Amino acid sequence: MGSEDTDWSEMEASVILPILKKKLAFLSGGKDRRSGLILTIPLCLDQTNMDELSVTLDYLLSIPSEKCKARGFTVIVDGRKSQWTVVKTVVLMLQNVVPAEVSLVCVVKPDEFWDKKVTHFCFWKEKDRLGFEVILVSANKLTRYIEPCQLTEDFGGSLTYDHMDWLNKRLVFEKFTKESTSLLDELALINNGSDKGNQQEKERSVDLNFLPSVDPETVLQTGHELLSELQQRRFNGSDGGVSWSPMDDELLAQPQVMKLLDSLREQYTRYQEVCRQRSKRTQLEEIQQKVMQVVNWLEGPGSEQLRAQWGIGDSIRASQALQQKHEEIESQHSEWFAVYVELNQQIAALLNAGDEEDLVELKSLQQQLSDVCYRQASQLEFRQNLLQAALEFHGVAQDLSQQLDGLLGMLCVDVAPADGASVQQTLKLLEEKLKSVDVGLQGLREKGQGLLDQISNQASWAYGKDVTVENKENVDHIQGVMEDMQLRKQRCEDMVDVRRLKMLQMVQLFKCEEDAAQAVEWLSELLDALLKTHIRLGDDAQETKVLLEKHRKFVDVAQSTYDYGRQLLQATVVLCQSLRCTSRSSGDTLPRLNRVWKQFTITSEERVHRLEMAIAFHSNAEKILQDCPEEPDTINDEEQFDEIEAVGKSLLDRLTVPVVYPDGTEQYFGSPSDMASTAEHIRDRMKLVHLKRQQRRHPGMVTTES
Repeated sequence: MGSEDTDWSEMEASVILPILKKKLAFLSGGKDRRSGLILTIPLCLDQTNMDELSVTLDYLLSIPSEKCKARGFTVIVDGRKSQWTVVKTVVLMLQNVVPAEVSLVCVVKPDEFWDKKVTHFCFWKEKDRLGFEVILVSANKLTRYIEPCQLTEDFGGSLTYDHMDWLNKRLVFEKFTKESTSLLDELALINNGSDKGNQQEKERSVDLNFLPSVDPETVLQTGHELLSELQQRRFNGSDGGVSWSPMDDELLAQPQVMKLLDSLREQYTRYQEVCRQRSKRTQLEEIQQKVMQVVNWLEGPGSEQLRAQWGIGDSIRASQALQQKHEEIESQHSEWFAVYVELNQQIAALLNAGDEEDLVELKSLQQQLSDVCYRQASQLEFRQNLLQAALEFHGVAQDLSQQLDGLLGMLCVDVAPADGASVQQTLKLLEEKLKSVDVGLQGLREKGQGLLDQISNQASWAYGKDVTVENKENVDHIQGVMEDMQLRKQRCEDMVDVRRLKMLQMVQLFKCEEDAAQAVEWLSELLDALLKTHIRLGDDAQETKVLLEKHRKFVDVAQSTYDYGRQLLQATVVLCQSLRCTSRSSGDTLPRLNRVWKQFTITSEERVHRLEMAIAFHSNAEKILQDCPEEPDTINDEEQFDEIEAVGKSLLDRLTVPVVYPDGTEQYFGSPSDMASTAEHIRDRMKLVHLKRQQRRHPGMVTTES
């Protein structure tokens, strides 16, 4: 049979599960009077497959212990539903399967029994060869050999047996046994391998890093559930339910389950410690690897990026472009700094809960990581500050350049102000712009010096790289910008000095022109006053002399005004020559001044002539009128009276004549009423002289006055 060629002792229930489900044979747990196990073979109407039966028997007989097997088996062959030939074949097969263990074979015969002679003769003949006794018995007679409590209900007994329940429990037991045994081997391999030293562990790290094929927690849980089930059903039908009734302790394998569970717990506890140590070591190695990644990048590509960025730009746009490039570098560094923060937290957690042997290594990693990150962060901050200072420097330089351009543009435009106030306003604006340039240049020097100071410290971040060339270029650029601005400012100052002198001259020119025009106005006012208010000729010689003296002083004032105007106009000519420009007002001011002065001179001379004539008239008249009658001899002749009369008439005639100017215009002294009053006074005086003359001629003549 197949059992002769196959080692079914190593067979598992799961492998032959379809055969076992057919219930071709079973161990019910019942025992004979010798305490031997009862093996039941229930034959059916269908043809029994002898190979499958052989496999089933081999499997069932592999379950009991050797001690249990030594007590022998009682085999019940239930042939009530089968043929004699099949029963005979099964009985003969037992010789080959378990000849030494079978002590008795009970063949349960059907109600309609086979031919007694044939069957009896056959088994009797084969008794010695079979090695065990075979008896034919009815089902109700089976209790003669086996106690009813050890028989199943099929044979009138009270023993409860559920084949599928037994099979399921068997599957659970075998699965637990297989998994736990395999798991114990794997855990032992892992645990023993981890105890062989760090060097061997490193050499076999690949072999020791594998995980158990099954979950230890699951296997332990299965074992505990199985053990609990076995412990609850230790005695036959003790729970009163329909379930598997165990046989003895060996059959139940309860100690085996307990032993496996104890071993599993021990190895699993060791395994958990190994996993903890391995996890800690793995975590430490991962941290170390990540630390080295951060350090290598920061000291490698990160530092190389900073080494390549040393310029400060030559303008605002160039500095902004460098700042944008630096921000990109900072962004890349930020990703690694985030890793640094995470690693630092992990290391801190390990330091708080780590073993003493790891503290030194962890602190060393933490210190190395912190040193590199802080140094790199300092470089980034230094670079950012340097670029910001450069941007501010170029911003101030640009503003100053624009101020200088504006100042230069203002200086390059020719000044054509309308008046002195405009010149003063322009000059004030020019001074303010120059002052603003001074402030801007001072700010540029301060920014430039601060930038130079930062550049002088730049070499400390060079990591051994010679940055003399780069620094020299930056220093030369900064100094060049400051020197250029200084030169431009100096040129503008020189031009401002020239422009200031020119504008001051223009102010003086406008002032001279204004004063000259004012002199013309004053002279015109003097002329107007001379014509309108200087009209009296005096009532007597003394008063007339006083008027003449006042007139001369008045003329002196007019002369001074004229001379002042002439000097101012001469100064405008000189200033115009210096400024290389023509005055817009001095061209007509001089003719106006000369015209007014000429009119004043003519009018003044006329006034003098009239006053002199009036003095002569009044002096002669007063002499005649004051002469005493007792001294008639003082008048030698009539000529003096004629002269007085002639002078009086001439004066009266002069009063009616206007002052004629070179341009043909005419002006009268005072109003007609004023002239009439003056003429009336002269006539009155002439009348007195005429009466005096009559008295001289006719001394005895009585005048109206007398």
